[in-house]
Amino acid sequence: MIKIAPSILSADFVNLERDIKAVSAADWLHVDVMDGAFVPNITIGVPVVQSIRKCTDMFLDVHLMIEKPDRYIEAFAKAGADLLSVHLEADHPSGIARALDRMEEHGVKKAIALRPITAAEAVLPYVKDVDLILVMTVEPGFGGQAFMADQLPKIRKIREYINEFNPACRLEVDGGIAAKTAPLVIEAGADTLVAGSAVYGAADRSAAIAALRG
Repeated sequence: MIKIAPSILSADFVNLERDIKAVSAADWLHVDVMDGAFVPNITIGVPVVQSIRKCTDMFLDVHLMIEKPDRYIEAFAKAGADLLSVHLEADHPSGIARALDRMEEHGVKKAIALRPITAAEAVLPYVKDVDLILVMTVEPGFGGQAFMADQLPKIRKIREYINEFNPACRLEVDGGIAAKTAPLVIEAGADTLVAGSAVYGAADRSAAIAALRG
């Protein structure tokens, strides 16, 4: 089943509760956390995730675009995240392993994320132990970027790894996802789609979510 996760990066933060409720037809809510170091932009932190948790029962898919993410796993887990994804590029492998261990300790689903520059093979040490792999089809840091079609072979390869080693693992794609690009990533093996402007920029957000499902 295809899951749709609207990104609140494209929401109106003055009316965030309203905009969260406006995408209740979706499956998950995608929360982009940026630290101004791993990526050039700065977005939100633990207090906002706590506030989001108070106003929705939706599954919170929290994408940590931050350096040395193991430092913040406990805080985001306690704030109400249901799943935390950490970038393989954000720390040494030992630090990524610590972050995943802390997710296990705090009862949140475990995910790893890859920038466009990172090869599919980078997931191999982790694929057996995670609940989700996130492939970025734009450079992380800003919303509204164009979809990078050259990432489709990587999505296909990671789908092969998932099918071989951990079929229960979900494959999420984030970046430039819209009605035209969603079928491409689904065909390549994705089952979870993050969309920001394609949902929040639509007059009918429920219809936009339905269009992404195909």
